[in-house]
Amino acid sequence: KWNLINRIIAPIKSQPDLSSESGGKSGLGDIVYQGFFTPKGKGNVTWGVGPVLIFPTATDPSLGSGKWSAGPAGIIVAFVKKWVIGGVVYNAWSYAGDKNKPDVNGGVLQYFLNYNLPKAWYLTSSPIVSVNWEAPDKNKWIVPFGAGAGKIFAIGKQKFNGQVSAYWNAVKPEALDGPDWSLRLQLVFLFPKK
Repeated sequence: KWNLINRIIAPIKSQPDLSSESGGKSGLGDIVYQGFFTPKGKGNVTWGVGPVLIFPTATDPSLGSGKWSAGPAGIIVAFVKKWVIGGVVYNAWSYAGDKNKPDVNGGVLQYFLNYNLPKAWYLTSSPIVSVNWEAPDKNKWIVPFGAGAGKIFAIGKQKFNGQVSAYWNAVKPEALDGPDWSLRLQLVFLFPKK
């Protein structure tokens, strides 16, 4: 009576560092696994709950937490004519890893709003709002706003979802001289249930 939706995020990151001659760091970030148990059935609304697991796979210390983390996750998706509306939320706590790195107690809310166009194109807004509960009050949140476009396509029998979007950080930690904006290039492998 239940389905399991597996969502694996393997981020390739590039962080410029304008204050040094090195130019910054690029590489693999921490891999995030989310498993959502969703009730079987047809309808315009799907929801699910399950675990989030974060693995310290970053190829450079500045690109990840250095900690093994886990916590609860949830998802809800609604299909309304040409619109897809929903969100994914989780909070994770570290339980092992590099003792020289700070403990993890943080969450993510990624809401999404897609408008489907002809020929499998779509317009999208899916910013990733993040919070670090361990940080001081004025340094907890990153709240971006923005939009982009994407397309569902196939190479052979494999289906993909490709997307490009840009986001401006309306709220960011005061203590960090972090970026004002981000560019997301996303390629999702799709394995639809037959």
